Amino acid sequence: MAEQARPLTLARSRTLAVPGPLGELLPGRGLRRGTVVGVDGAPGAGATSVAFSLAAAATAAGEWAAAIDLTGTLGAEAAAAAGVVLDRFPVVRLADGPASRWATSVAALLDGVGLVLAEVPPHVRAADARRLIARARERGGVLVVLGNRWPGTTAVTLVAEGGPWSGPDEERDPVDGQEEDRVSVLPVRTLRVQVTGRGEAARTRHGALASSA
Repeated sequence: MAEQARPLTLARSRTLAVPGPLGELLPGRGLRRGTVVGVDGAPGAGATSVAFSLAAAATAAGEWAAAIDLTGTLGAEAAAAAGVVLDRFPVVRLADGPASRWATSVAALLDGVGLVLAEVPPHVRAADARRLIARARERGGVLVVLGNRWPGTTAVTLVAEGGPWSGPDEERDPVDGQEEDRVSVLPVRTLRVQVTGRGEAARTRHGALASSA
């Protein structure tokens, strides 16, 4: 069954393209398949939005992505706002449990989808991290680990550094001032992002991307 679900890497580019300003910060304007990518940032700095942008790149390319949600923060509304195609983005919610169960779930998802976005629980063993790195490389998938608990290496790390908001959430009357035509204008945040890595990604890069609330 796993063989049937395995992503076909021979017919695909070795890089999963990431469009827009975020892609411009990445070597080759995308994510190298078969690698682990870290996404981190202080609480409220926008790390989840950055991670969703990477998942959106996969689903926009017609591929499947998936998420492992430990805290209930990887919601469908925020994912859709970042451009994720929800029909190709299952979310697995895990209750508190051993880190080994988390590692097993990540490995199973890597067998079947092109990009796995996973919040990392405490106490993940380095041995499990090495096995997941090997699984991503073997399957040609991209594992995006969210948070600073990942005990293994990453090919690239994106750090969200926050940023200002613009366009307050206010009601406007787009058509003749009719009450029923009022719409809510969502604020937009300009997120600052730092990208570091190894090899061709060794040079630290800084940029910004727009993120809605």
